[in-house]
Amino acid sequence: MNSLAIRTTGLSRHFGPVKAVDGLSLEVPAGTVFGFLGPNGSGKTTTIRLLLGLLEPTRGRAEVLGFDTLTQGDEVRARTGALLEHSGLYERLSAADNLEFYGRVWRLPAAERKARARELLTHMGLWERRGEQVGTWSRGMKQKLAVARALLHRPALIFLDEPTAGLDPVAAAALREDLAALVSREGVTVFLTTHNLAEAEKLCAQVGVIRQGRLLAVGSPDELRARTGGPRAEVVGHGFSEELLARLRARPEVVAAEVQNSHLIIELRSDADMAALVSFLVGAGAQVEEVRRGKASLEEVFLTLMEEEP
Repeated sequence: MNSLAIRTTGLSRHFGPVKAVDGLSLEVPAGTVFGFLGPNGSGKTTTIRLLLGLLEPTRGRAEVLGFDTLTQGDEVRARTGALLEHSGLYERLSAADNLEFYGRVWRLPAAERKARARELLTHMGLWERRGEQVGTWSRGMKQKLAVARALLHRPALIFLDEPTAGLDPVAAAALREDLAALVSREGVTVFLTTHNLAEAEKLCAQVGVIRQGRLLAVGSPDELRARTGGPRAEVVGHGFSEELLARLRARPEVVAAEVQNSHLIIELRSDADMAALVSFLVGAGAQVEEVRRGKASLEEVFLTLMEEEP
């Protein structure tokens, strides 16, 4: 199998004057979860439709699982699964009957249909409720079944477009856990669009950030965090005067320092000695109650990229 699940080169799709996708060049390694992040209207769903061969590019090209999406779209769709804005479920049918129907669509042999449906429903925690009409289920349960539907024919790659949108936090967390377990067990590549930055941080080995159709950044969450600076510390306490801040900013291991909501936020160089900094703060008259050291969150990276000039 190709070591790249997806490769695009200058991929563009214009709708009149609107550049929905604009010169997208991207590589997604096989067997990984790739997060595609961007605000509403940034081109995420259009990109998925291009990758599935459902839209023709205005220019550029894309290969999915080694197939050209423009000339071999049928081969791409036969080897991938997708959960887009519609779940694809028949709500008057039971969960078992939904998977039976899709198993027939994919021309799976009868014994394989039944075994695969049982396997997926069991791993999603839905096996005991397989005979219930899907229309009576919660949105979270329907989304789990929709993911099972997308995985039924053992695709090498699945596209998930905002799979946890509209779910309550408990249902969203449950779906994320089930998805992570399925991906790990089956070795499937996942192309995931999401607004949920915490979700991307937990699930994705790599992320790409898109705005107004253009790719702004791509890399692992740690690589993207590095774009906004090195390590940081948050100091909870009192007595962070302007004089103290001026002295703190003059120290060689400090990149920047500011007070936010009574918390002192210090951007550090990678070799900074935090113990020495705490001693300095106390010696300068600050009252230190708690020190938290960490990195910028993916959300902070995302917001920084959104604020940069186009």
